[in-house]
Amino acid sequence: MRIPSYAVTFLLPLLALSQPVSGDELRCLATTGMIGDLVKAVVGDRGSVEVLMSPGVDPHLYQPTRSDLAKVLAADVIFYNGLHLEGRMDEAFARAQESGRSVCAVAEQLPKQSLLHDAEDPKAHDPHVWMDPKSWRMVLFAIRDRFGLLDPDGRAAYEFNTNSYLKNLEALDVYASEVLQSVPAEVRVLVTAHDAFGYFGKRFEFEVIGLQGISTESEASVHDVNRLVNLLVQRKIPAIFVESTVPEKGIRALIEGAKAQGHTVKIGGSLYSDAMGDAGTWSGTYLGMIDHNVTTIARALGGEAPQGGWRASKNSLSPGSSP
Repeated sequence: MRIPSYAVTFLLPLLALSQPVSGDELRCLATTGMIGDLVKAVVGDRGSVEVLMSPGVDPHLYQPTRSDLAKVLAADVIFYNGLHLEGRMDEAFARAQESGRSVCAVAEQLPKQSLLHDAEDPKAHDPHVWMDPKSWRMVLFAIRDRFGLLDPDGRAAYEFNTNSYLKNLEALDVYASEVLQSVPAEVRVLVTAHDAFGYFGKRFEFEVIGLQGISTESEASVHDVNRLVNLLVQRKIPAIFVESTVPEKGIRALIEGAKAQGHTVKIGGSLYSDAMGDAGTWSGTYLGMIDHNVTTIARALGGEAPQGGWRASKNSLSPGSSP
């Protein structure tokens, strides 16, 4: 059941009744799986972590429910992406902070000069920071620092946990750079259902084109489809990609449009953009999500990548978050 706006306004002041108690296990709430995975890695056994949005849920369209509000009421610390990714929950987070809760918009902790702008709205920033492992490292540090403030006795543990995760994150970034550079330069173009891969493109030197904009709230126009079809044909792009949280309709239209002009383009695979894979699977972790995306893209566009990805390669350090 969705919460009407008047209910949110009435209920959120009750947050002041549920303040953290010193010495207790930290009750942590994360909005997305990508954030939750880092929070779990850093907090270790000093806290419990609940993730608000299930695998496959689009955060751009997510509507908070009464159950979500109860989880906010029960949490000691709330980690969310920010930059309007969870736009329909902004009021809830603002009220939570006003009532004294510890609330951290992790993507907004990055230096502003490192953030990309929304092409359709220059005043807005692209929220998909997790697509660049190097930038996501700064989010890891922000989570560590927040826990250190809330639980000074646990600082050594948080530092140790952060460094352990960081080794794997950096090794994955090296793997990603190597296999993506093996893709022929002329087809180093990533075409996806929506514009979620800007940070990925910047980090790994790919041209990135989304059929929809940064948000999935608006549909692609006929003009958008025709423009992309012409690009696929002219550049002879061999593969385009669907996303786990976005319907395939638009991508299928691109394939049919290219076919009508005599060019065959295939679906190179399904990528994880706004959500990770199923819980309990490798792709249901942040490291596994990026590993899957990088390996899928490289292999579909003519690059060299092991079938089993980073985890199966010599660069893997056997991540602790692996199932």
